Amino acid sequence: MWLSEEMFGIPYPVFEGGFTPWENQEPICISLPQNPVQSNSSSDDPNRAVSEADERKKRRMISNRESARRSRMRKQKHLEDLRSQLNRLKTDNREMANRLSLVVQNCQLVRRDNDKLRFESEILRRRLSDIRRILILRKLQQLSTNKPY
Repeated sequence: MWLSEEMFGIPYPVFEGGFTPWENQEPICISLPQNPVQSNSSSDDPNRAVSEADERKKRRMISNRESARRSRMRKQKHLEDLRSQLNRLKTDNREMANRLSLVVQNCQLVRRDNDKLRFESEILRRRLSDIRRILILRKLQQLSTNKPY
């Protein structure tokens, strides 16, 4: 386990084989041999400067690797968030499509009912008109029969 994983509690992603790509690697600071620095003679000063530069280079390399690892983790989390959002939006889309289908079906039923009611209304209007004509004719007949000549 990496020191940064222990410190930050960030788990590595598990790939298909059930392992993380970093699982079998040891941190650079453990696997790289360290040269002992001796400060007994003045002839070691150039070696000391080189050693310090090498140490800075190693620290920078370790820091860059950690930064790259954190970047990969952020990228993976972002990808997981996007997948989660995609699934949520697909679910919402299905629910809305189902609701739309129900609304369309209901609309068709209401239209059929409206058409049926319009047709019945027209039939009743005609019957009423016919009845009025009949009543007018009867009144006229009554008036004509009751009229003295």
